[in-house]
Amino acid sequence: MEFTLTEEYIELIRLLKITRIAESGGQAKLMVDNGDVWRNGVQEYRKRAKIRKGETITANGTTINVQ
Repeated sequence: MEFTLTEEYIELIRLLKITRIAESGGQAKLMVDNGDVWRNGVQEYRKRAKIRKGETITANGTTINVQ
């Protein structure tokens, strides 16, 4: 999946909500807390991590390429 960033960055939980990988902010937070989210091949535990262009996020079997 491709996601085009229109700002300098997007917070991880917001990205999960916008791309509909998480149904709600609460579910997005829980996914991060449980270690179900990978950022550039490394588990990401920071809910408000700043995701920038060129990064790859993987969660629930879906990969997001941020552009």
